[in-house]
Amino acid sequence: MTAVLVIHGPNLNLLGRREVRVYGPATLAEIDARLRDLGAALGASVTCVQHNGEGDIVTAIQDADGRYDGIVINPAGYTHTSVAIRDAVAALGELGVPAVEVHLSQPAAREPFRHRSLVAPVCRGSVSGFGADGYLLALRGLLSQVGGEGA
Repeated sequence: MTAVLVIHGPNLNLLGRREVRVYGPATLAEIDARLRDLGAALGASVTCVQHNGEGDIVTAIQDADGRYDGIVINPAGYTHTSVAIRDAVAALGELGVPAVEVHLSQPAAREPFRHRSLVAPVCRGSVSGFGADGYLLALRGLLSQVGGEGA
């Protein structure tokens, strides 16, 4: 069975209550449940984690080596600032564990400082602007790349 790790970055634990007009009404628990259900339907196990700290995200990425076939990552605010997360994703990709970046909103349509992702260039692909459904699209895309069933 294909194993996927989903990493949610800072402040995503507040989904459904924080800036609903930007991020939508879905809570993180609802998104995680949808991801696990879709994963099961497609023959994959999905583990979801959320961290507010940059170092915790880097550790989760590094710990994915040998345990997961791919990761879906929403680096949130660290998307635009974290060389450490970028480097960890790049290293994991070199080890054969690809990543797909996902964002609930469309960063290119927001403030100028959000237009550049440090993480996207080292990911297999990116999905943004589709709200909670973006996570499902990212999971399907990742599974199509790592040989998951039914993707």
